[in-house]
Amino acid sequence: MPITADLPATDTDILITRVLNAPRELVFRTFTEPAHLARWWLPPGFTNTACEIDLRVGGRFHLTMRSPDGRDYPCDGEYLEITPPERLVYLGTGADDHPCGAGLPPRGRVTVIFADQAGKTRLTIRASFNSESLREAARAAGFESSWNGTLDAFAGYLEGLGNY
Repeated sequence: MPITADLPATDTDILITRVLNAPRELVFRTFTEPAHLARWWLPPGFTNTACEIDLRVGGRFHLTMRSPDGRDYPCDGEYLEITPPERLVYLGTGADDHPCGAGLPPRGRVTVIFADQAGKTRLTIRASFNSESLREAARAAGFESSWNGTLDAFAGYLEGLGNY
């Protein structure tokens, strides 16, 4: 399914939506379990060398993605809200100069909505920034293209799981 990224000119959010061919409970689980997440949450050509998840409000997650040229990109966040299998909210806690290739904005609030859509899942990612300049910096650093590549990998990963 195509990805859409709508961005009103006066907004400080980036919105990305994808319909995934898998039930919501599976999509939520593969988004929150390290054994699954490490296999798909990365841009094309990258590998994950570490993945830890403490899935509770106040809990943290950490991924280390390695680029094709061998550079490591640590991605860290803190869970602010968890409502299985409907919603996750986390705060990206990376350094300001480190956009994180997986789409974690430094100090950006990311809300992920998992909506049932006739046996499939409509996944909506809303990244909220404190200013338009921070939103534009994230866009310039490849936020949307990284998420698009990551969601392509996620869709392929879900398909590879077969009959769920």
